[in-house]
Amino acid sequence: MTDRQPMDEERGFDSSTVGVFRSAKVVKGGKNFSFEALVASGDRSGRIGLGYAKAKEVPAAVEKATKDARKNMITVSLEGGTIPHEVLGRFGASRIKLVPARPGTGVKAGRFVRPLLELVGIRDVLTKAYGSTNKKNLCKATLAALESLRTRESIEKDRGMPLQ
Repeated sequence: MTDRQPMDEERGFDSSTVGVFRSAKVVKGGKNFSFEALVASGDRSGRIGLGYAKAKEVPAAVEKATKDARKNMITVSLEGGTIPHEVLGRFGASRIKLVPARPGTGVKAGRFVRPLLELVGIRDVLTKAYGSTNKKNLCKATLAALESLRTRESIEKDRGMPLQ
């Protein structure tokens, strides 16, 4: 297993652990703890994945979630260091608004959204979260927003005519 990890890093994928969660199952002899990890993985040039996994120990959960994130990669349309247009992402009760920003603004985002935006390669963006700020749902809403981004060229190609 350790032979594959350096290969993945050589391909240019960085990972960031967004959150680690502990859950307990109450049994006759006490409590059995298990850990869940939420990991974002990206190449900083338009590809991002989000992984979620459970295990008895934290490092095992993080490793499984990293593999899951690399397996579930999506490609995002970027325009320079920002996004092409304003977009709203939704998942569960979480809503997130991503707004393009001028160069030099930086990533203005909360601590759960920031790793996803940085790993996809966005350098300048403004964000606002509405509704639930649950870590998992906020990350999934951000991923949904990034997935719905489209460049002018892709819209023109889909419609088969130039935009006004």
